[in-house]
Amino acid sequence: MLTAAAVGAAIVPIPASAIERWFSAGVYPGVQRTLTGASNLVPFPLSDAMGVLVIASWAALVWRDARGTTWPKGLARAAARTLSWCAVLYLCFLGAWGLNYRRVPLVQRLRFDTARVSPDRAREVAAAAVDQLNALHDAAHARPASAAEVDAGLAVAFAQAQRDLGSTWSAVPARPKRSLLNPYFLRAGVDGMTDPFFLETLVVSDLLPVERPFVVAHEWAHLAGIADEGEANFAGWLTCLRGAPAHRYSAWLFLFSELTRSVRRDDWTAIAARLGPGPREDLRAIAQRIQEHLNPRVATAGWRVYDRYLKANRVASGTASYAEVVKLVLGVEFDRSGAPLLR
Repeated sequence: MLTAAAVGAAIVPIPASAIERWFSAGVYPGVQRTLTGASNLVPFPLSDAMGVLVIASWAALVWRDARGTTWPKGLARAAARTLSWCAVLYLCFLGAWGLNYRRVPLVQRLRFDTARVSPDRAREVAAAAVDQLNALHDAAHARPASAAEVDAGLAVAFAQAQRDLGSTWSAVPARPKRSLLNPYFLRAGVDGMTDPFFLETLVVSDLLPVERPFVVAHEWAHLAGIADEGEANFAGWLTCLRGAPAHRYSAWLFLFSELTRSVRRDDWTAIAARLGPGPREDLRAIAQRIQEHLNPRVATAGWRVYDRYLKANRVASGTASYAEVVKLVLGVEFDRSGAPLLR
């Protein structure tokens, strides 16, 4: 019965407008505030505790089955239990957060002009990014982003960014935590993750101060119900732009790197040459941090699995969706205050 319910929930088509209305703007806000608010009360990831408990319980029950009957019967019981538990976990995933993958895309909620997505426009934005990085570097390093559990300034900016995107509610920011998965994150080149069961923000242990604001803002965007990775990048970028110089600097560092593939090579060489020594050193330090622990085999395998996970959740471009932030930055129309215009 549980397996059938999970299969039905996975394949039954539900209009994105209905998901937007009754889940993302209806049920989910209360779920997010409750789960994130509860998880913020403890310093460790509740997802880690749940993972250890589930694996230990499953192993103990398999051991009991193996000792109490013949191996074919024990194997059959273990298989049936595994299917039931997977079904329960999947239904919990959908109800707590996963249905946000099926909501109305940002390009349909914001004023978006495909004609603006061009190499010329990308060159203009990349040049602006260089100007911003050069201008913000000294202030960002003089007063780095808060190392508090929840950066109060970034939280205020996060609330403003949600309003800018037309949200009718405000998500509770999560305190960034280090997971038992941290060794895997380091080797796979993963900066952060949103736990979809307790709606927690998990970040890798060696983030540099200039990276942390954007990584946290990206994960908070997921908490706000923005499941698509490219859209979360866009919302994280908007969040940081509403913050202090250190937050804005983090946003432009991220976007500058993302624009590499969208600008013509000759144009990129000229633009990158204008980058000051400070921002250039920060970009080098970020690359060095990632390479220090990266295991290419682990990274390739991990991102391949995540690509399949995203596609299974109806993100057709899979992990390539991360790069969709460039399309949004180029194509969305903004007002004079820097807020995206709504349809």
